[in-house]
Amino acid sequence: MRAEIAVTVDNVILCKIEDKFKLVLVKRKNDPFKDLWALPGGFVEQDEELAEAAKRELQEETGLIVEKNEQIGTFGKPGRDPRGRTISIVYLSLIHGEEQLHADDDAAEAEWFEIDNLPELAFDHAEIVKTAYQYL
Repeated sequence: MRAEIAVTVDNVILCKIEDKFKLVLVKRKNDPFKDLWALPGGFVEQDEELAEAAKRELQEETGLIVEKNEQIGTFGKPGRDPRGRTISIVYLSLIHGEEQLHADDDAAEAEWFEIDNLPELAFDHAEIVKTAYQYL
């Protein structure tokens, strides 16, 4: 018998201000990792394209709308999510400025952080950010 595997998407949203990159993070409203910061993202719905799922989750959690997002990796290490086996497809978007954020859905807060000064991150999101940084 095969175990269920969930598919999620995560967004790395960056802007560059005065030669420094800033990253969008959301504070989780729910467990696991309640009150920790994370990349905006969530579960893919049954009939949804992956890139569209990433855009939807981003808009739901931060209010941001991006036209372009590029898939930069897949993260699926067993144990990365305490709820069960989860594979995340990660998308990167570079935007022109530090747009206003509006936390909603399962995000308690949404903020911009300097990429060199991030808080502790939920799941394996520190590893994801490190991978995304290689694309810059």
